[in-house]
Amino acid sequence: MGDILLRNIRIYTPDRIIDGYIGIANGVIVEMGENNPAIEYALEVDGKHRLALPGFIDGHIHGAAGADTMDATQESLHKIAAWLPNEGTTTFLATTITQSQSAIESALEQVGLFQNKQGEAELIGVHLEGPFVNERKAGAQPLQHIQKPDTALFSKWQETAGGKIKVVTLAPERDDNYQFTEMLVSGNVIAAAGHTDSTFEEIKEASAHGISQLTHLCNQMNGIHHRDIGAVGAGFLLTSLTCELIADGIHVAPEMLRLIFRNVGAERLMLITDSLRGKGLEDGTYDLGGQAVTVADGKALLPDGTLAGSMLQMKDAIRNMADFADASVADIVKMTAENPAKQFGIYERKGSLEVGKDADIVLLDDELALQATYCRGKLAYQKEK
Repeated sequence: MGDILLRNIRIYTPDRIIDGYIGIANGVIVEMGENNPAIEYALEVDGKHRLALPGFIDGHIHGAAGADTMDATQESLHKIAAWLPNEGTTTFLATTITQSQSAIESALEQVGLFQNKQGEAELIGVHLEGPFVNERKAGAQPLQHIQKPDTALFSKWQETAGGKIKVVTLAPERDDNYQFTEMLVSGNVIAAAGHTDSTFEEIKEASAHGISQLTHLCNQMNGIHHRDIGAVGAGFLLTSLTCELIADGIHVAPEMLRLIFRNVGAERLMLITDSLRGKGLEDGTYDLGGQAVTVADGKALLPDGTLAGSMLQMKDAIRNMADFADASVADIVKMTAENPAKQFGIYERKGSLEVGKDADIVLLDDELALQATYCRGKLAYQKEK
């Protein structure tokens, strides 16, 4: 006896679209097909011919629903994990910010102890954003806590986090002889260039030493100039780089989103939200790493007008990419699920709809509006009629 049968759905698999059903048992996809299921199920759900996609994976999110990773509490982590299915996200990396060593260690310790509950987005690890960044491209990273890459400190932090640090954002030009980058790579941690003042040649050299990702492409890095195409140009040209992208039309203009999509392509893009605790709440002033961030009209700003994260939801990011860049549903699957799952080393169980994988599923209507989210087979969000 299975748990749930989702029938009358259009299933986007890695190689084709199936008009049929998905059978779920014990949180895992146990069968898929076009005709009759092989086993009986306790519950059958009519999908009303909606699109079935793998759940979204957000590799860069600070907070939501009034909670932030840096709160360093189990309560806040559960708040974030419980909120995310409302936007179609079923997996995420809790993201830190440049802060005091003790504050970062407290946050890492809590992630290391975290155990998901049913119906929550799965917290698979940490994206350590800072403190190893460049002051000239700090953005919302507090200047007083920025420091040079430190291998001994990172090793201590990785132990504190129980080995859950999966991505580190750093400015590679601050990494002497790329020792820090090479240490990350040797430990199967993704080294991402971000909050960086690197030139194109510096990013190219850093990529040869293990930098494999760009943090929020275009934001807090050097843009394209005709005499030095900068880190953004590196994202365009270097096929070894996977690029995060905040597709809210604010951090990156709609026309630039189109340009990026046409030149980088769905194969190397990962949609992220980089969202803060104010997401899902009313406009107002919220804390980010000890800084006051004012949220109004979809923007999150520091007092000096600097953009500080976003209020973006993944369900809106996908529609923006469809509207602004003409991305197809298959492209969206790559940018929200397949690419991050492969990048974070979890593709054997997430990132696509296949038998044997976690039943992380989103149902969308023909306008790509989110209708339902299943986290490991548990209905976690249902749009109100």
